[in-house]
This record gives sequence, C-alpha cells and structure tokens, in this order.
Amino acid sequence: MEDLVFHAEVYYTGRVQGVGFRYCTYQVAREFEVSGYIVNLSDGRVLFEAEGTESEVTGFKDEVENRLTPFIRKVEAKTQRRPSRFSGFTIK
Repeated sequence: MEDLVFHAEVYYTGRVQGVGFRYCTYQVAREFEVSGYIVNLSDGRVLFEAEGTESEVTGFKDEVENRLTPFIRKVEAKTQRRPSRFSGFTIK
C-alpha cells in the first residue's frame, strides 16, 4: 500500500489576483515542508493545492491567511489523505 499524505485544496476569494498573492504564497511555502502549486483561476479566485504532513500543510495554510488577510474575503478548503502527487511547490 502506498503511503498517504495530508492534502489540502484551498480556494481564496477576494482581491487575490494582481496583488502578488501567488508570489507571497510561494515564499511562504518555502518556510514549510509542503509540495504543490498555486494558480489564478478564470473566475477571479486563487487555488492552492498542498500536501505533506498535516501539521506542515495546516501551518502553511494558516500562515498564508495570516499574511494575506487584507486581500481575502472568503476561504473554502477541502482536505483528505491521498498518495503524494507533487514534488516541490510551484506557481502556475
């Protein structure tokens, strides 16, 4: 059986595009042992997917929200355990 990692899929709504949100999130990701990506969506939201240990992924999400709170109006998050799919953290 393959090892499962903690995975979060997080959608941010607000003034999250054109303000450096993805770059700041990328910088925060470097402070945690997470892998995944962040991308602007065509509907104006931003999505990140991150995986790792539950404490690292949760800490990463919390720190992104702490640093970027002025730009975030709504957060939608789904979590699960699944096989690892990512290597490194990238901006798409």
